[in-house]
Amino acid sequence: MTISQVLRAGDDAPHADAPPTGRLAAEDYAASERTLAKAFRRILPFIFVCYVISYLDRTNVGFAALTMNKDLGLTAEAFGFGAGMFFIGYFLFEIPSNLIMQKVGARVWIARIMITWGLFSMATAFVVGPKSFAAARFLLGLAEAGFTPGIYLYFTHWFPGKWRAKATAAFLVGIPVANMIGSPISGALLGLGGLHGLRSWQWLLLIEGVPAVMLGIACLFVLADRPEKAAWLSDEERASLAKRLAFEQRDIGAKHGSKLRDAMTNWRVFVLAFINFCGIVGSLGVGLWMPQIIKQFGVEHAVVGWLTAIPYAIGAVVMLWWARVANRAASRIPYVAGALAVAAVALCASAFIHAPVFKLIALCVTVSGILAFQATYWAIPSGFLTGRAAAGGLALIVSVGNLGGFVGPSMIGALKQFSGGFTVPLFAVSGVLLLGALTIAWLGDPGSGAGEAPAARKT
Repeated sequence: MTISQVLRAGDDAPHADAPPTGRLAAEDYAASERTLAKAFRRILPFIFVCYVISYLDRTNVGFAALTMNKDLGLTAEAFGFGAGMFFIGYFLFEIPSNLIMQKVGARVWIARIMITWGLFSMATAFVVGPKSFAAARFLLGLAEAGFTPGIYLYFTHWFPGKWRAKATAAFLVGIPVANMIGSPISGALLGLGGLHGLRSWQWLLLIEGVPAVMLGIACLFVLADRPEKAAWLSDEERASLAKRLAFEQRDIGAKHGSKLRDAMTNWRVFVLAFINFCGIVGSLGVGLWMPQIIKQFGVEHAVVGWLTAIPYAIGAVVMLWWARVANRAASRIPYVAGALAVAAVALCASAFIHAPVFKLIALCVTVSGILAFQATYWAIPSGFLTGRAAAGGLALIVSVGNLGGFVGPSMIGALKQFSGGFTVPLFAVSGVLLLGALTIAWLGDPGSGAGEAPAARKT
């Protein structure tokens, strides 16, 4: 099954966004579908590559740690704290960054984000100890803040319901792809130690920061803020897409509000932020520490890179399949909760397994569950937020959730230093994942009934 087949799989979903008869004419719906397919092919490949580089730059420090920790004198606790400081910076500037993007436009602001994060990522190669490492990670978080929720906001400017779910799933495939590609590359770059007087981890951070700067410059020429500014769409295509988007946003706004205060006073937004927090505790806690977990198998750095890629390669397939199944279902909630629950059980098992092969299998299931959660979760908040409520609400969900990127690595580092191994920290993180699964099962679907789909499609 190809990626494009998976992303098309939700076309006949019961909750697809076709309006009832009389609300959006069948011919208008058909015209907008053709335009959306064109926009998807134009926008998604570039955004996908940007996200791959984004995720690589925020997590490559996990590989750098294999040699960097000794060079800088970082303990497990100091590394976990310093690596997690990225997400404190991310948290502090997340909402302001997204609101600025709403004013200045996605093209300029995403370019600014990518250029500055690439420069700060390269600057991390020159840290000299625990304090400068933590400071560099904090500044990198400030620079990158707003990218992920900014992309989600950008999707609301271009894609209605089911197309937005497809775009989100395609976008999030960047997580496993970044690890599938980046892990072997990072492992190989650790063999460059001593070249031109730089250590291996310095080369890793310098080389992997360059693509972000180049892509940031490319953003200025590739992206258009909204359909009405896209030179590659005809007047008819702009009109059909504008009508489709206006219909959906008017429908969602009538049910849930479209102003910033509507998001900030909606308790469901805060519950969704907590659920995202639980998922990211697992995602980045396990992700940043996985190279060191696998290093305990007694293999070389290059082999660590290849073995780390395996859970993400398997997870990518599971993620796409899970998104396809969820997109055809009447409700995504069981799939979101189920994915987190599976990840929790598998991670708990991995905590008590010491045989390398079986531990790697448990980690494969853990990563697959977390990725399946991420592939289905993001269609939920974007299904009931629109306008400035979407800008502020999505940024709030991402920023609060990203505190999990501080808590996860820090908690694992502190518990590892306290207990002397990974059993206790992995067990603790599995409990956080289970709490997230129970919370989403309790919440249900906050956007049910919003953005009903048109009778122009049979369901």
